[in-house]
Amino acid sequence: MIALIQRVSEACVKVDGNSVGEIGHGLLVLLGVEKGDDEAKANRLVERVLGYRVFEDADGKMNLNVQQVNGSLLVVSQFTLPADTKKGTRPGFSKGAAPEDAQRLYNYFSDKCTDKPITIERGRFGEDMKVSLTNDGPVTFWLQV
Repeated sequence: MIALIQRVSEACVKVDGNSVGEIGHGLLVLLGVEKGDDEAKANRLVERVLGYRVFEDADGKMNLNVQQVNGSLLVVSQFTLPADTKKGTRPGFSKGAAPEDAQRLYNYFSDKCTDKPITIERGRFGEDMKVSLTNDGPVTFWLQV
């Protein structure tokens, strides 16, 4: 399971021109689900995303996580993250989970995040989404479990 996290000052996801999720200060989480991923991996990734220290403290050091800065999450499914790009000029998608498994784990991950005292917004799984963001820093990390 993969989370590409970006520290943002704002982010929005639209479907058919309508906003379906929008946050201010926080993390945009692009979530990819691979074959063999399960709830245990999702739980570990939730811990990593919510605990990852990417926000600055009073000394300007990245020592605070999204919960400590009262930030929000925008979780968007991203089936291209598990793509195999090692050779050729076209990605292979054989590493990705089947759509029904990916949707189940995307929902599970998002629901687990709502168990914490944090605001969470979501994209729409399987939809053609338009994501806009202002990356703060820029700060982007790839987390994989």
